Amino acid sequence: MTESTSSSSNLLILSLAFVSGFIIMSVELLGGRILAPYFGSSIFVWGSIITVFMLSLSLGYLFGGKLSLRNPSLKQHGAFFVLAAFLLIPLILFGNQIMEALFLVVEDPRYGSLIVSMLLFFLPTAALGMIAPYSVRLLVMDSNHSGHVAGTLYFVSTLGSALGTLATSFYLVLWFEVNQILITMGLVLFLSGMLAIYSNKTFHVNQATMDDPQ
Repeated sequence: MTESTSSSSNLLILSLAFVSGFIIMSVELLGGRILAPYFGSSIFVWGSIITVFMLSLSLGYLFGGKLSLRNPSLKQHGAFFVLAAFLLIPLILFGNQIMEALFLVVEDPRYGSLIVSMLLFFLPTAALGMIAPYSVRLLVMDSNHSGHVAGTLYFVSTLGSALGTLATSFYLVLWFEVNQILITMGLVLFLSGMLAIYSNKTFHVNQATMDDPQ
């Protein structure tokens, strides 16, 4: 595997990690805006949103790590992005109907917001959570450098999360409707996934060259 090709593959994986980090925090912040008309914006609501995101991410990390043990590839990596994009569709199309139905059934805003957060955000966030550990596996070619690779990847992902937080709270919510932002993020996730899938063949060629230099 040539150094330039390896660098290109690594840059792609790190860029995708940045995108996933950006979108995770952006969707989490938008969650407060989405739930506010029905359940308010109290500490109960934010506690529910944060709990659901932390739980779904933790399970995403777990499953992503397990899947990375089975012939890791950019094709599978890209599939996580595509899956997350499709899992945002129910939130965009049916979010208001789901919240209205639960608002009429569950009077306590604590449990109402918790249930709604689970229904709307759990699955897409879990899919996004699978990306980070899978990315580490794709980047780690030498176990002696695994710590450095993981640190670099989580730096990039967390930087994306920080910028996603600022961009969403300072600008995006002022310029666009919530659904417009979500649709754009879904498209970005889908295109990112397709880019990874398209790059899969090159990645496998590089892996084969590295494993068998003869």
